[in-house]
Amino acid sequence: MFRGALLAFRFRLEKYATAFFLVRKRRNSKKKPETSSHCSSVQERLVTYGSEALDTAEHLGLIVGSQKQADALLKHFGSLTVLARASVQELLPFVSRSKALRVVSSLRMGAVALREERQSLTLDSPEAIADLCSEMRFLDREWLRVVLLNAKQQLIKVATVSQGSVNESLAHPREVFKNAIVLSAYSFIMVHNHPSGDPSPSEADLRLPGEFSKASRILVLQLVDHVIIGAPAPGRSTYFSFKEGGVIG
Repeated sequence: MFRGALLAFRFRLEKYATAFFLVRKRRNSKKKPETSSHCSSVQERLVTYGSEALDTAEHLGLIVGSQKQADALLKHFGSLTVLARASVQELLPFVSRSKALRVVSSLRMGAVALREERQSLTLDSPEAIADLCSEMRFLDREWLRVVLLNAKQQLIKVATVSQGSVNESLAHPREVFKNAIVLSAYSFIMVHNHPSGDPSPSEADLRLPGEFSKASRILVLQLVDHVIIGAPAPGRSTYFSFKEGGVIG
């Protein structure tokens, strides 16, 4: 009897042990979250080989903490350029609010860092100005800024004058020249963006330089140019220069 009971106990023990290991095997074989395995691999490549070892999607995946969500963002917006224009509200269908804030802030800081890197350059051409202010193509509204230069045509400061719609009421000379006088600028360049991406000047745009030219001569300040920032597209420039176009002499 004792031997029979022992054999029965052993059978039940082996049965439970087999069931336990089968359950454990199934759990271990389940697919791990993509953030743990994939992100750790991307992080290792970033640490070992530097940022050039990662593509755009992988950098974005590290920012949001999920490669799947990063791919969804790029697929929906089409490119990093368009994504950089998106507001926090436009990102919320794809990521949480905290991640949306992180994406917007990260892309903005990248643009600011690029501008700071260029501050030591001599700004002696419309192309150099367009390059300096290239992040303005990401803005979803029209902004007017003034680029202040010293006598060597080196950057003093890029100051925001207005935002919304660029017209005579928003682009008042007083706001532009206040920054130039306070910072003892020798000359200045006006810059604004077209959210549509097309840098071609409107009728309102073409009326601006005349009034500013008159005021600048009175204050002994040189209006060097007015540049409109657009977005890259086949068959057109990314900017329009009033000087190159003959609007400003």
